[in-house]
Amino acid sequence: MPDSEDVRRIALSLPETVEKEAWSMPTFRVAGKMYLTLPDDETSFAVRCPMHERGELIAAEPGKFWVPPHEAGSNWVRVRLAALDDMDELRDIVTDSWRQAAPPRLTEAAGPAAGAGA
Repeated sequence: MPDSEDVRRIALSLPETVEKEAWSMPTFRVAGKMYLTLPDDETSFAVRCPMHERGELIAAEPGKFWVPPHEAGSNWVRVRLAALDDMDELRDIVTDSWRQAAPPRLTEAAGPAAGAGA
């Protein structure tokens, strides 16, 4: 089962990612835009997710994806680490969030979305 160190390792392997503490937790940013947070309980992480996709994602896999009430109006979704199928799924989720925040010069250099990044 993937853990918070796997999340950190994958995030930091993506081009121009930096780790910065904010709200007393690690956050990961590319080109100054945050794309991932690791809450202090380390059982989940939060990633960017367009609002129009978030509802479908949560409805399809409510044991894996959720949104706390204070983030209901945001473009973020939480992911439960224990519910992930494997490292490939973790890598895909982290990389997708990175692609949403990264500038085109980085996403174009990274190639197609499938398998890009780490």
